[in-house]
Amino acid sequence: MRLTALLLLSFLTLVTANIRKNLLLHNLFNVPSAPGDSVDPQTHLSTSRLRRLPVEFFSYYGNFTASDLVLDIFGEKGSRLPTQEDAKCIADIALLSQDLKATKLWALKVIDSWGSLPSGIFTGNLIDLGNYDECLGINHAVTSSHSIKGKYCLSRVPLAPNISPVLSLKTAVCFPASCSAAIMDTMLRKLFQTLLNFELDQEIHLVREDSCQTSERELTICIIVILSILATLTFATIYDYFYHGQNTLNPVVKAFSARANCRFLFQIVETKSNPNVIDSLHGIRCLSFIWVVFGHDYLVYLFSPNLNYIDVHWWRRSAYSMLLQHAAYSVDTFFFLSGLLLVLIALRSMEKTNGKLNIPLMYLHRYLRLTPVLAVAVLVYMKILPRMGDGPLYGKVSFDEYSICESTWAWTLLYVQNYATHDICLGHSWYLAVDMQLYILSPLILIALYKWGKKGVAGIVVAMLLLAACLFSMMVINNISLITETEDAMKKIYFSTHTRASPYLIGVVFGYFLHVKRGKSFKLNWMAVVLGWALSWALLLCCIFGVFAQQKNFETPSTLEEAFYLTFTRISWPLGLCWVVFACMHGYGGIANSILSSPLWQPLSRLSYSAYIFHMFIESLNAGLVRSNTYFSDYQVMLRFWGDFGFTILLAFAVFIIIEAPFGNLEKIFLPTQKTHPPTKAAQLKGELENKKEIERPGPAPEKNIRL
Repeated sequence: MRLTALLLLSFLTLVTANIRKNLLLHNLFNVPSAPGDSVDPQTHLSTSRLRRLPVEFFSYYGNFTASDLVLDIFGEKGSRLPTQEDAKCIADIALLSQDLKATKLWALKVIDSWGSLPSGIFTGNLIDLGNYDECLGINHAVTSSHSIKGKYCLSRVPLAPNISPVLSLKTAVCFPASCSAAIMDTMLRKLFQTLLNFELDQEIHLVREDSCQTSERELTICIIVILSILATLTFATIYDYFYHGQNTLNPVVKAFSARANCRFLFQIVETKSNPNVIDSLHGIRCLSFIWVVFGHDYLVYLFSPNLNYIDVHWWRRSAYSMLLQHAAYSVDTFFFLSGLLLVLIALRSMEKTNGKLNIPLMYLHRYLRLTPVLAVAVLVYMKILPRMGDGPLYGKVSFDEYSICESTWAWTLLYVQNYATHDICLGHSWYLAVDMQLYILSPLILIALYKWGKKGVAGIVVAMLLLAACLFSMMVINNISLITETEDAMKKIYFSTHTRASPYLIGVVFGYFLHVKRGKSFKLNWMAVVLGWALSWALLLCCIFGVFAQQKNFETPSTLEEAFYLTFTRISWPLGLCWVVFACMHGYGGIANSILSSPLWQPLSRLSYSAYIFHMFIESLNAGLVRSNTYFSDYQVMLRFWGDFGFTILLAFAVFIIIEAPFGNLEKIFLPTQKTHPPTKAAQLKGELENKKEIERPGPAPEKNIRL
């Protein structure tokens, strides 16, 4: 089923394919402007009986015995014979019906927890969540060895075709835990066909097992592992606290000390204290990360149980919504920063080693820097997130089906998931795969720049233009569109390294320019500065608002128009950023430089990698805990954002102290950066790289591993 919510965020392509298949709003906006004029009165009357669905259900099945229910559900010539579990379920329903007639409290709680037909359907209210906790709290002892527990499910109820052919509602039902989804589906199908007076499509499942939840929870070995790590961390911290003044402190113990790692995390370096540090990159990186989290919160909110999905129709037409529909440019910012910092750091090192690169060691550092946090994230998302909390939508309001990690986690840890599989474990990890693949190709770029200088730059520019032409031709010739969601569009256009390389290569070229011109003072007159800022803002704003007129008029661009737009904006955005960085470096940044170069960004910048990896954990967790319907508005999303962002930073802090910093310290201890260079040069190079550690994070993927 296609939904209007997908169309509303067609350019916000950070959303994964699973989200697009699960949102619930396609033709809702095609409901007639005066619904009451076209709805059959008899249909409306019969549909309104769903408002008291539990009463109708137990009234319909109330006079049946267990044997009658078997015949009614399976029939005398049913497709299969009832199993022992089926018989147990039917007996529990019969007992529930009897106790309901006797007005016993536990039975009343069952029907009290059911949902009903939600009010405000024509404003987009499509879900009634019932009372989740009341249903799962049912535990009625029948005998010493048998008790009836509640099983909460969301049933999908298709409405009459004359209202909307694809319109369906979700309402909560509560059954004994012994009942399977198949039995619930059969019983509800008979009831709905009686109440609504039309035949339901047999291919439509009213209740699916994956929409049901019980109160049972299971533990996981991952929790034991995490507790063990915490115990190790606690021991190392205590040891460091009492022996920090002694030179005999074991460096391995110190690597796990939360005390030492916190000092590094919250260390504030004065701006302009090191000419090799670009202070404004901290602010650019952090603001881009905040943009990512904010954009994902809007996506989460769009498939929350909103009362007013219709309002999304008008929100999409607003200029403000363009900032969210085009939040994907934050990822292009990260690629730009990654290419920029790669060249700045690597070329300085190559000048001191006569152009030599230890490429295997370079790759090893990179892998060891990224993988520990990512590996832990795979375990946490796959094993712990499903058991962290519960709610009527828990596990359903998320960006990924994390169970697929069991079969695809290896591709993620090899950083080839964007090409190797359609089911990416941790959907947002595609960025790490693209960045890693570009990094693997980076020695060719660095050698070309070091040996051939401007000729190497020309070659990189030509390669960038050819890749842009490749993107354009792929979309036009193969009719690939991100807006209309053609087959494999995300995999071919959004996740592919060759289609995302333009910002990275522009960052490389700009980094080479800064490297060649380092130490040079640029004297620009005010007209040149104004022109630079005007051109930069024009490029950036055109990327965000370039299709605003079409969006406002609900016009869908052709594939050719989309190809032009996507190809040129992936070049225009990083070009606009080039001036921002240049102006802030050379004193022409004004208030922009004051904001972006503030030292307050530095701690958050160091947390950016862990925060990027784990921010969807918090967003999925909080969204799944919702117990009642929500209301969509910009202010409500902002309220959710601050909660999600705050807990993301707290979790990122814990991951940094427990995983990222200790493994980074161990890497420095057991994997020296330079073994082949003379001692004096090695010491000098190591010192310079340590001084530059503040700029070695291009965004979510850190560049601390560039040890050449």
